[in-house]
Amino acid sequence: MIGYITTLVRRGFLLVATLLFIAGCHESKLPYVRSQGQMLGTFMQVNAQSEISSGELYKMMMQIDTQAKASMSIFDEQSLLSRLNRNETDSLDEHIIHCLELSRRFSSLSDGSYDVTIAPLVEAYGFAGKDRGVKVNVDSLLEFVGISKLKVENGRLVKSDPRVKIDFNSIAKGYVVDMAAERLEQMGVKSYLVDIGGEVRCKGTNEKGGAWRIGVETPFDGNNTPGAFIQQVISLSGCSMATSGNYRRYYIDEQGNKVAHTIDPKTGRSVVSDLLSATVIAPTCAEADAYGTMFMAMGKERSLALAKELASEGVMVYFITAGEGESYEIYYSAKLAPMLKTTEGFHAIR
Repeated sequence: MIGYITTLVRRGFLLVATLLFIAGCHESKLPYVRSQGQMLGTFMQVNAQSEISSGELYKMMMQIDTQAKASMSIFDEQSLLSRLNRNETDSLDEHIIHCLELSRRFSSLSDGSYDVTIAPLVEAYGFAGKDRGVKVNVDSLLEFVGISKLKVENGRLVKSDPRVKIDFNSIAKGYVVDMAAERLEQMGVKSYLVDIGGEVRCKGTNEKGGAWRIGVETPFDGNNTPGAFIQQVISLSGCSMATSGNYRRYYIDEQGNKVAHTIDPKTGRSVVSDLLSATVIAPTCAEADAYGTMFMAMGKERSLALAKELASEGVMVYFITAGEGESYEIYYSAKLAPMLKTTEGFHAIR
């Protein structure tokens, strides 16, 4: 009897092992499906190992695009966020509540250098799809900037000043990347890369069985061709990456000064510093997106100091700063070294 039971157990183990082997073989034979197009006003590309067709993948991304714009777009006058900014409603959805709470965390972390209530200043400088003012009255606009002026109570937004407006452009794109990645994971996809306008989240392996390779662009003024000028390649899996910089969205004012789209919520002024671009690797893309904007507002020295503290939380950075003449200086988290194509001549952050 014991021998009979032992035989059954062995057969059971063999059956389970066989099923696992078959499942593994099936998964490894799944094709990599690609989809690309326009999303959130920029480019979108997804690469996933899945049985879903390219058309179905594209349809899924467009559904997410529609949902995100209806919630958080400052360019759509009928979006929930636009109506909140005009005080036509105080009702919130899950997307806005999540982004508000995450934004509050980054505001605290940066001592106010990151703040999503910067919308009135962004509009005045002409970076919100509206004509810029002849002169930006910084002092008057700063009166209603500050996330402490907002509260969420029972799913509703409470403003201490009705003139407070929200701009999620520093976090929404990363959050939408997370939405897409999580949708793929719910479908059982184990290897994928989601890229919306350079904000990336990836998992598993690429078609060749290796880590996903993501380029960091060279941050010279006027570099308006995504992917044409790559300064570094980073190999990633199971994380997110976002890059912020002032080399695309800027203009030269009447006095010949560069006005960049990064605005310091504490001073109300455009930030132009030696920190030319900030690339951040974090668990989620919403976090990476917000970190990048935060670092750009903080500038080089404060960002380097904070990057050291964040290393224990699994946050890694790759900063490109201005060197002598037209040269660059690179600072990177020491833990990032194995993922970089080269570190020669760079400064490790430990």
